[in-house]
Amino acid sequence: MTDFSTDFSTDTQALTRQDATSPFIEVDRAEWARLAGETPMPLSEAEIAAYRGLGDPLDLAEVSEVYRPLSRLINQYAIAARDTHHRTRGFLQRDADRPSPFVLGIAGSVAVGKSTVARVMRDMLARWPETPSVQLITTDGFLYPNAELERRGIAHRKGFPESYDRRALLRFVTQVKSGVAEVTAPHYDHLTYDIVPGEFTVVRRPDILIIEGLNVLQPASMAHPLAVSDLFDFSIYVDARTADIERWFQDRLLRLKNAAFQDPTSFFHQFAGLSDAEARDFAHEVWTGINEPNLIENIRPTRARASLVLRKEADHHVQKVLLRKV
Repeated sequence: MTDFSTDFSTDTQALTRQDATSPFIEVDRAEWARLAGETPMPLSEAEIAAYRGLGDPLDLAEVSEVYRPLSRLINQYAIAARDTHHRTRGFLQRDADRPSPFVLGIAGSVAVGKSTVARVMRDMLARWPETPSVQLITTDGFLYPNAELERRGIAHRKGFPESYDRRALLRFVTQVKSGVAEVTAPHYDHLTYDIVPGEFTVVRRPDILIIEGLNVLQPASMAHPLAVSDLFDFSIYVDARTADIERWFQDRLLRLKNAAFQDPTSFFHQFAGLSDAEARDFAHEVWTGINEPNLIENIRPTRARASLVLRKEADHHVQKVLLRKV
């Protein structure tokens, strides 16, 4: 298999070449948009505006041309998974029961826009009659509490694989896939930058569960023989050039500095008084010291494991889609 561990600016030909050695089929934006077919556009401009959150320039055209065909594709995968379940029950000569939830993983760097992708897909997939119940969980809830990170001496590596309670995350996803009626996930508060004791998100056997996080495509290892990604039915990696992601990260921090950081209860209130230049310098330090090493060492090497790659250009718009061959 081709090595996909480098920045896509240097490995585009290796990842996307249209020959038998590539595991992916490349589809440009115009061709991809046509694949939506007669799929209705379920979201309004007002709903799309609500997704923009911290600056991802999502618009009606992006949703129609990129996420409408994507929702159609995943809907087809979900239908196929349900059919496979029923055929398997028939083979085993057992009564039909409710299929386990279809699990969709979404991975990518900090600030690449994966949270926006996850929210859009949640709402679009729920509009299909076959999958009306869709829930979204982020792996932030499975980070160790800040006090535990400090105790382990890895507070400076928050977001790296070792900062997550991987056993708890795996147990959670396993229970969901096993059809447990109610499964709980810890709640993470981005304002306080920590796990909230005693607060949980309850997952109640949805048709589709979306799991979004930095490291959700990490493979199994000798220490962890079963990976969360082994339980995914489909996975998406949101991709962009490193320089573009850093710029988006800096822009996001500036917006937060003038908004959420002003709240005295915010963990980052201590940075609210920085000038814009100082905030950019701080963002660059965080990027080069934490986020970029995590991207290079842990996140981007999992890109080739995705079912589908969304490739963004500098303006945040998806220009290419890479779909794994089946």
